[in-house]
Amino acid sequence: MSPALRKGVLVPMLTSALVCLGSGLLLGLATRWGLARYWWVLAKLVITLALTVLIVVALRPGMPEAVEYGEQLAAGRTPTGEVADLVFPPVVSLTALSVATVLSVYKPWGRTGWRRWRRPTTAGQ
Repeated sequence: MSPALRKGVLVPMLTSALVCLGSGLLLGLATRWGLARYWWVLAKLVITLALTVLIVVALRPGMPEAVEYGEQLAAGRTPTGEVADLVFPPVVSLTALSVATVLSVYKPWGRTGWRRWRRPTTAGQ
């Protein structure tokens, strides 16, 4: 399998993950929700970081086998390899992204208790 084909499979997924992570960081820093002010935001950040790392650590090494399996199917040959290995990454990703969506909608758990340092008010002076 050519390196260009391997790269063609990985680059869109990693790019999407990094854009998701970057937009989440930007929104966390620019909105009232913050990055670590609420537990649900922090949980979503951890989910996004985990999925981004999993693309590089767990998914990338298996791409040659997945491409080979797909090429064998497309050629009409009986594929060699384990189909179960190809099901696991999408199931994990879909589950994690579904949890992140539910967290965004319901916003459970309240504040973390970690706040930015604030100067004391001088209203009483």
